[in-house]
Amino acid sequence: MILYEDAALVVLDKPAGLSSEEGVPAALRKHWGRPDAYVGVIHRLDTGVSGLMVYAKTPQAAAALSRQVAQSQQYYAVQDGRAEPAADAPDAPPFRKEYRALIAGGPDETLPAGGVLRDYLFKDSRKGRVFPVSRPRKGVKEAVLEYRLAASAPDGSASLADITLHTGRTHQIRVQFASRRHPLWGDGKYGSRVKGDIALQSARLRFIHPGTGKAMDFRLPVPGTWPAWGIRQENDNGTAV
Repeated sequence: MILYEDAALVVLDKPAGLSSEEGVPAALRKHWGRPDAYVGVIHRLDTGVSGLMVYAKTPQAAAALSRQVAQSQQYYAVQDGRAEPAADAPDAPPFRKEYRALIAGGPDETLPAGGVLRDYLFKDSRKGRVFPVSRPRKGVKEAVLEYRLAASAPDGSASLADITLHTGRTHQIRVQFASRRHPLWGDGKYGSRVKGDIALQSARLRFIHPGTGKAMDFRLPVPGTWPAWGIRQENDNGTAV
């Protein structure tokens, strides 16, 4: 589970089924044998989603990493035209999260082989679901992501998508693809007919180490539990570059 650890932070591969806000910190404290250890939550993953996450081990590291997250959000907001450029805007996003998903079907009119998806999303807390809507209103947030279909099954039944989030909305990836009739495999809540875990993974994580200033880069291979049809993009198994 733990891929890298030092005095400032810990990077891990979160398993599906474990809450990123409560489950992982509790598991880390148990692993360390320190029930009162500080664990700073920097970003989140849905409970049913697996993959790379970084947690801070000191308040100072948490503040520095959180600033990187905010700077990255600012960068993408300017790039997307959702915000005006600022004098202190970064030249590149310092904190980058890239995802991998197995989606139903192949490229078509609603989902070309690559591009940017923009939607207005409304979160219905009572139903525990997120819905795309046609225009802004109270409670609605704009969602933006860029993607590339890296490979498709020979029979066109599924595709492997590489995704970079520009915003971090609840269930964003799941809803944006499902609304175009390409639900994620195993995601019954949003239309998949396939039973099993949600085929979504936090596959790559890049940030600047808050103590050393070193660029940290972590990657995961395609999960072995996903359907295989010659698309195994084997790469680093979580080591820093």
